[in-house]
Amino acid sequence: MTDKDLTITEDNSIDKTARLILKGFVNSTNVNYLQKKLDSVLQTNCDRIIVNMQNVSFLSSGGIRVLLMYYKIANGRKCSFYVENPSDNVKNVLGMIALDEMLLR
Repeated sequence: MTDKDLTITEDNSIDKTARLILKGFVNSTNVNYLQKKLDSVLQTNCDRIIVNMQNVSFLSSGGIRVLLMYYKIANGRKCSFYVENPSDNVKNVLGMIALDEMLLR
């Protein structure tokens, strides 16, 4: 899937794991795109959702809200949810609001 400023590639090569690889900007214009993709992933009955943010250069407050919301939804369904390989910008933003320990692996 792709949006003008955000590309999301899904890698399901590991059993019961959904890995989303994001590239670009997560901002107010495309946060709904990320939300729809996460909704779709939750329908697959996976045990783990991994969001790779190595190539994300901007994470807005709307993006943070979506990550936190799906972290809570996934955990409520006994599905782990975390961000892997965050870019320096993503790591700094999540660290400033004390979500790094919760979301990062």
